[in-house]
Amino acid sequence: MHTTGFVKYAGALVAIAICSACGASTAVSPSNAALDGRLTTAEHPNLSRLPRYATILPDRHAKSKTFEYIINDYGTYASIFDYPKSDKQIGTIENVGGQGCTNVLYGYGKKTFWIVAGPAQISLYRVEQKLLRSLSVSVGNPSSCAMDTSGDLAVGILYDNSGSGGGDVVIFKNASGSGIVYKTTLSREYFDGYDPNGNLFADGLTGDYGFELIELPKGSSKFETITTSNTVKFPGSVQWDGKYLDVTDQEAASMYQYTVSGTKATLKGTVSLTGSSDCAQTWIATGVVYCADAGDYGAEVFKYPAGGSPIAIFSGNFDLPLGVVAAEK
Repeated sequence: MHTTGFVKYAGALVAIAICSACGASTAVSPSNAALDGRLTTAEHPNLSRLPRYATILPDRHAKSKTFEYIINDYGTYASIFDYPKSDKQIGTIENVGGQGCTNVLYGYGKKTFWIVAGPAQISLYRVEQKLLRSLSVSVGNPSSCAMDTSGDLAVGILYDNSGSGGGDVVIFKNASGSGIVYKTTLSREYFDGYDPNGNLFADGLTGDYGFELIELPKGSSKFETITTSNTVKFPGSVQWDGKYLDVTDQEAASMYQYTVSGTKATLKGTVSLTGSSDCAQTWIATGVVYCADAGDYGAEVFKYPAGGSPIAIFSGNFDLPLGVVAAEK
């Protein structure tokens, strides 16, 4: 398998290649989740951590009901946190990697969440880390995932099985079965997300490495291109925030809030993620947004929609953080 990463450093696309050592498996791992090799970057980012900002934490003795999963490089692991009880890692899910999603559009998922778990697989877990089942993504290597309010699961494809193309989206009705493949105009699909009306949005790169936002309107079988009123430098997360469709710009360290009418997305606000290096996937929860910071090999918490400097920085083990999702018991 050959693949190009959906993270970037210093304004340039970073090529990612396969090497020969894969992470060890554990009892919580899917039986076929391990990759043949784990991904390494062509150039290493600056590994120095951000200076610690004042962390806002409530009573640490309270029993946590919310959990955050910082999902690392393909074929590695997800680091588990229980913020706001603590900003320190409390557990690990082995042999997963990439992105995650859950059964709400924003906020904290209800009891379960999905994580990409192999070169052709995505797996469902119960909070905190119990493996429930897996789905096969046979058309290629999954990058993103999103769920609508009815429980359908959309999985984006970074590369197809030939390794020469990608950009498809596979939708699993009721998060089961073999899925229906939808073609797109993207050559690489990076992130996707639903709005409350069941419209699916995705972003990624075109054949000439330009940013593109696309939409599959509910009930349609064809994606259409959405024009943004501002320039997005590099594709990031696509997520509904309760009012706007948000697109994270990895290069600008910002989240753009849009209203969408027809095939045009109009910018209504910008949320600055000050101090982050490269937020690959972001997840909007309740009053906060979590950043899987691939450029800093870590994760930060920002106020949402206020943005600004981090209110917390997670402390734990990280191996090129690419994804983040939050769920509650």
